[in-house]
Amino acid sequence: MTKRALKRQAREGVFDHHPYSEDAKVRRLPVDRGGWSPMGAHGDDRDQSYLKTLKPKSTGQAALMEAIDAYSLVMALGPAGTGKTYLAVAKAVEALEAGKVGRIVLSRPAVEAGESIGYLPGDMEDKLAPYLRPLYDALSDRLSMKRVKQLLAEGLIEIAPVGYMRGRTLNNAFIVVDEAQNCTYTQLKMLLTRLGWHSTMVVTGDPAQSDLLPELSGLSDIAARLEAVPDISVVRLAEGDIVRHPLVASMIGVL
Repeated sequence: MTKRALKRQAREGVFDHHPYSEDAKVRRLPVDRGGWSPMGAHGDDRDQSYLKTLKPKSTGQAALMEAIDAYSLVMALGPAGTGKTYLAVAKAVEALEAGKVGRIVLSRPAVEAGESIGYLPGDMEDKLAPYLRPLYDALSDRLSMKRVKQLLAEGLIEIAPVGYMRGRTLNNAFIVVDEAQNCTYTQLKMLLTRLGWHSTMVVTGDPAQSDLLPELSGLSDIAARLEAVPDISVVRLAEGDIVRHPLVASMIGVL
């Protein structure tokens, strides 16, 4: 605002010029009390938060989200790119932020995809980091990395390998078992029986992409047996539920 405009406002009585001398080199700009304010219309703090809305992109994803809300144990089976892991982790974060559970437990078998990467230095978390990268990606998409690190440090998010789950009882927790096709029948039986009070468990996997020998993977057998249990939901996603690049759906149909 120019000096002439300030003088005009002073003459009209809009701007109080008494605290300032005539020869002041630095002048304060007038504040229009009736205009826009960064504090909002009524002086309240504006909500600067941003959260992606979790919406299903297919019929199968909608059925999976409804099953997670309705059942304590859900098995999500389907091809790559159907959003099994992402929806499970997103629902876990949603439950934790809403106070429905006290912690999130993420478990995944440390099985290499057809090749050995050799010895990995560091502690247990460092050795498991390459195998658990998909879970970190899903977490960081729903929460900031700073928030993820804070929850990990506080123990509200726990990432544990399948081999360390025996003997535990997981109460008041949201458990996500990812890549379950790389678990044997005995391992899956052990994992499923870890479910405690006020907890939800989601088991995800693609029986067609097991890195174990076909006779060793227990996911298909476990899912077929549990499908008859009324209080357990087995959601089978199909090629039409793939939300990655359209070529993924085309390749799944011919590979």
